[in-house]
Amino acid sequence: MTSPTQLTEERDLSFAPANHLTPQTLSPQQIKQYNNEGFLEPFDIYNPLESQVNRTYFDDLLAKLESLKDGRDSYAINGYHSSCQGIYDMAMHPKILNLVQDIIGPDIICWATHFFCKTPHDPKSVPWHQDASYWPLTPSRTVTVWLAIDDADTGNACMSVIPRTHCQGPLPWENATDPAVLNQKIMHIEQYGQPVAMELKAGQVSLHADMLAHGSTPNPSDRRRCGLTLRYCPPCVKAIQPAWASNAIICRGTDTTGQWSHTPRPEGDDLSIKNKPKSIGGN
Repeated sequence: MTSPTQLTEERDLSFAPANHLTPQTLSPQQIKQYNNEGFLEPFDIYNPLESQVNRTYFDDLLAKLESLKDGRDSYAINGYHSSCQGIYDMAMHPKILNLVQDIIGPDIICWATHFFCKTPHDPKSVPWHQDASYWPLTPSRTVTVWLAIDDADTGNACMSVIPRTHCQGPLPWENATDPAVLNQKIMHIEQYGQPVAMELKAGQVSLHADMLAHGSTPNPSDRRRCGLTLRYCPPCVKAIQPAWASNAIICRGTDTTGQWSHTPRPEGDDLSIKNKPKSIGGN
């Protein structure tokens, strides 16, 4: 993941409210909540049977990854929508795209995906962070969809968010010292408000703005907690490092800028190192 200190161009990390006058799926009240609070949840996407299919699919992917014996762990399935048909199909789910469209508009780019899989008794946290502070993209107009593969609750370390932090610009952070998935840790997080736990049933999603502070604790339970993050932006977002635009899907509409690649639907599921994506997205 790119560090902010490695970026070569100043980024616009401000929040731009969704202002679509005729949302098709979200209510005006939900649009207002997203603008004011920085998140929305829960939304039902997959029914219980479909959710079990998703879970079995991830189980198989993880087993394939482990069989390669190359040192990658349960967090390593990152950016493989371009080589894994099942991930591609989740990114293209019409119900998910309908939600995203009401926030960013009819032209939708999925530029990253990442399974965050906390195994039982996983000692790693995801420290409090703001997604867009990691990414060489400008302006910060990405909406993250967090799709629950397993049930996620406070017992198995679901994601929590700090409402309204998406409007406060970059928050000061330090390097995480405890076992952690990501290296940034927002300093003195308690001063920004009370956390809200994003408890989801398998098959449900939440949405959050890319500058909303969020994180999750180590998983103390006997249950796995896996979710798939799907990152969507409008074409006006510029990839400062071109490789970050090379692994995208133009999900709806068009890319009038010509910078975003369009990945066709892959055949099968390939997690081999040769297909490791050039760029990666960081719940």
